[in-house]
Amino acid sequence: MYTSFFGLKEEPFSIAPDPRFLFMSERHREALAHLLYGLGGSGGFVLLSGEIGAGKTTVSRCFLEQVPQNCNVAYIFNPKLTVNELLKSVCDEFHIPYTHQQPGMATVKDYIDPLNEYLLRTHAAGENNALIIDEAQNLSADVLEQLRLLTNLETNERKLLQIILIGQPELRVMLSQPGLEQLAQRVIARFHLDALSEVEAASYVAHRLAVAGMTGAMPFDRKALRRIYRLSRGVPRRINLLCDRALLGAYASGKSAVTCSIVDKAANEVFDHARSAAPRRTRNRRAAAVGLAAVAALAGAAFFGINTRALRDAQTTSKPSAKVATGAASAPAVAASASPHQTTQRASAAHMSAASEPKINAKPALRTADEAWRELAPLWNLALGDADPCQAAELRGVHCFRKASTLPLIRQLDRPGILTLNEDGNKAVYALLTGLTSRTATLRIAGTSTTLPLDVLTQMWRGDFATFWRVPPGYRDNVAIADSSQVADWIRAQLAALQGNTQHSINESMSAPLKSKIRAFQRAYALTPDGVAGPITLMQLNRATGVDEPSLDTGI
Repeated sequence: MYTSFFGLKEEPFSIAPDPRFLFMSERHREALAHLLYGLGGSGGFVLLSGEIGAGKTTVSRCFLEQVPQNCNVAYIFNPKLTVNELLKSVCDEFHIPYTHQQPGMATVKDYIDPLNEYLLRTHAAGENNALIIDEAQNLSADVLEQLRLLTNLETNERKLLQIILIGQPELRVMLSQPGLEQLAQRVIARFHLDALSEVEAASYVAHRLAVAGMTGAMPFDRKALRRIYRLSRGVPRRINLLCDRALLGAYASGKSAVTCSIVDKAANEVFDHARSAAPRRTRNRRAAAVGLAAVAALAGAAFFGINTRALRDAQTTSKPSAKVATGAASAPAVAASASPHQTTQRASAAHMSAASEPKINAKPALRTADEAWRELAPLWNLALGDADPCQAAELRGVHCFRKASTLPLIRQLDRPGILTLNEDGNKAVYALLTGLTSRTATLRIAGTSTTLPLDVLTQMWRGDFATFWRVPPGYRDNVAIADSSQVADWIRAQLAALQGNTQHSINESMSAPLKSKIRAFQRAYALTPDGVAGPITLMQLNRATGVDEPSLDTGI
């Protein structure tokens, strides 16, 4: 209806999973790489999870367009099936004829036998077979167990059926249950598709408009795009619904530009009213939310003895946003963990004017790196004593890792660690990072934690990160993997286990084939595909294969 009015050739924000409109954010590229890695592996399960509307199905459609000609694909859209119904659907998708061998109801054997024969025959012809199951969180436990049994058919080199499970976050919870441990161990690649960032959301809107043929001016200004991001929470499907209705509203009003008021009206029509009304608070309610966030942030800063001026400046100069409002939720938690005297101190510090520095008599932050390492050690079940922390840890097969980092890299490493923060006077102090969500970080000292908005954390963080990691047998720092056959054998065994293949040659040298496997693993886990098994690659391999290491609390 509005397409010609805005100079478009087609509707840009349809919720149909059209691969032409796929916006390849960094997250979507990583998701697609995982699917392609799994398809090129030696068989097993590949897991793609994500929030509702995050773009999982669209990524899978794009993946289907890149499937090689020698790969046969069966796609199950509705997995709410019994074991027999699922097997029948798989045979139908692969065009496998089947017959009932006994009178009465069909049995599992009636489908398994022709399916096995088909897989062997196509493998002999040089063809691969992949089964993709969408909305896999709806699979029952007995159906999942049957899927695991389907992957038992294998040759010495590979399994004959690759199974790709696509589903909502509940799918990951299902696979963590003890009864499905055997299946979970056969997952060779997994990826969780998060929502878009604010910058990505703006690029997403522009991308879809361009694909739809827009040649004129952008109908959404910066303020409208910011409002769209806040209301949609960066979820592509919600962005589509909101932008589509906003363009329709602008067209109905005869306006060539979408304003914030139009976006708010559109949100009231397509979203839950209570949620969409949030950005339309009165000025007093906004001020109250910012005040609570400031109390929470300054309370945490006071406790850790860090740069309170920077935090207060960050709070007073930034506009109210979802990130700031989120910090308000941490205020009760901080207050609850403190004594009445401490709580009074923190509240007073939070309400002091920016012109005067609060005098805080709180517990000091960790002053030295050694103190920080010893604080981190119990999370790794390490008793370091009074010796040099890193040297003591090495005696237990655990090494120290230090690197200038970003929050995305820390999320990727997924392990608690040490952040270096700025104290007043630009002195360095340390705190443990134990939790990291899309909006907040949890810092801990001496067993007491506080949660801060990420935009507050970045005002005090110096940008480096340190943590422990368990090294392979025979590993030594600054020694090439090629010079340690023991480490190379361990890497080879772990990669083989990820692909469900325990047959590997322990005498194989660190040659091009193994480097190629390392590159494939690095691409699947969004690492630099250089074929070098450095600490970050080995940490991700630890995580993928279930090596016992602590994880960050991500709130999921």
